[in-house]
Amino acid sequence: MPSDAYGDLRKLAHEIGVLQGVDALLNWDQETYMPPAGAGVRAEQCSAIATLVHQLRTTPRVGELIAACEADPKLTGDPTSATARNIREMRRSYDKATKLPTSLVAELAKVGSQAQEAWKDARAKNDFPAFAPWLEKMLALTRQKAECYGVPKGGELYDALLDEYEPDARAAEIEAVFKPLGDRLSTLVKTLLEKGKAPSDAPLHCKIPAERQHAFGNFVIEALGFDTKAGRLDVTTHPFCSGLSTGDTRLTTRYRDEKFTDALYGTMHECGHGLYEQGLPKGDHLGEPLGDSISLGIHESQSRMWENFVGRSREFWQWALPHAQKTLGSGLEKFGVDELYGATNTVQRSFIRVEADEATYNLHVMLRFGIERALVAGTLAVKDLPGVWNERFEKLLGVKVPDDRRGCLQDVHWSFGLIGYFPTYTLGNLYAAQFWEKINADIPGLKAGMARGEFAPLLSWLRDKIHVHGKRFRAGELCERITGKPLSADPLMRHLESKLKPLYGV
Repeated sequence: MPSDAYGDLRKLAHEIGVLQGVDALLNWDQETYMPPAGAGVRAEQCSAIATLVHQLRTTPRVGELIAACEADPKLTGDPTSATARNIREMRRSYDKATKLPTSLVAELAKVGSQAQEAWKDARAKNDFPAFAPWLEKMLALTRQKAECYGVPKGGELYDALLDEYEPDARAAEIEAVFKPLGDRLSTLVKTLLEKGKAPSDAPLHCKIPAERQHAFGNFVIEALGFDTKAGRLDVTTHPFCSGLSTGDTRLTTRYRDEKFTDALYGTMHECGHGLYEQGLPKGDHLGEPLGDSISLGIHESQSRMWENFVGRSREFWQWALPHAQKTLGSGLEKFGVDELYGATNTVQRSFIRVEADEATYNLHVMLRFGIERALVAGTLAVKDLPGVWNERFEKLLGVKVPDDRRGCLQDVHWSFGLIGYFPTYTLGNLYAAQFWEKINADIPGLKAGMARGEFAPLLSWLRDKIHVHGKRFRAGELCERITGKPLSADPLMRHLESKLKPLYGV
């Protein structure tokens, strides 16, 4: 094997990264501007690209190059070096990919594209039976994928899917964290709603045209540090962020006239993802683990931090309100900072996860985690999903689900096979809270600066501590490296209680 095996391996990774960007662009277009009549051919296009990517990822040449690199002490002698970690993650990716037959990868991509269109139509029409056959098909394919990966020792089939998004995580371990966290959150919500007085949400009832909201959203994300020359903001059914390639990161959001903060915080959430994507060293490591995000839990920590720890802070509104009043108008002029701060931190037992407040949000995630785990295990049939969803939702959040559009049809994830993804949202909240305490210790004047619209110190900290490393560290390792402690629910509860109890007077 030639001595430049690592260079050859990186070239192959770059080729794969380029094609993955094409695949991401096809998916972005389908969710934004593609006309509905293009869905049939788009499914074939997605399948063709997925096949090409899989064939490149699993060629024996890749395996030979990885083995040669592993055997070179100059590359892997220090197992903690960036190069050694890059090779380690390439091995992990290769071993997982080679367990999947190309035909299954192609079918997953094709059915996922078709199912997305079926979901859009079913959600708009509140017609779960129309979507059910597509969900059954996607679930069957996803189970096949999990079976190809194999059940981790001492684990369950769901763990094989979870490992795609949060490496080394196990459902039983997550459940052990979620159960006490859910109890603490439920107690907090009950205390606030039964013993406290909610702040007025009057500012949220101002009716604001979508074009004004879009202008304000663009203003905010640029102020946070998102490079609009290397990205853009568009509209979709279900907001997402896609880091297509070096210099091309796409954000999406959605609008409605009332409660303009739903779109604002959705935009800030996706901007958090986008800032991470723009901060990754893709220019030097496109297609390599060193140019990729650590895990979805860490990715979500970035989005939830900008959305909640920044966006729902009083300091944010000290800076943002004058700009919002100027750009949005529509009656916002009569409200002050404290009124916006209170209104954007009201706690409500609501139906839509992406619009939920900080205190109830994780309860939405826990519901989905339990349901998709049961779907994979086969203890819950797709036909029974709406009834089980509604029953568990009422038990967990205390309100009756009025229809499937606001129930089990609200999220796009299951339509294209993102099963095992949902737990990472709550993991992201936990990581964000733990990082936030460290950030404030490291940057004493952070909050005062935010009140002046100075967000660069925060972004610089995130770039230096998280973004620049790519996949060099696993999520738990990174958390301990930064904070000196393993992941804990305590920082999140401290954050919520210290903010919400004073606002509610309890």
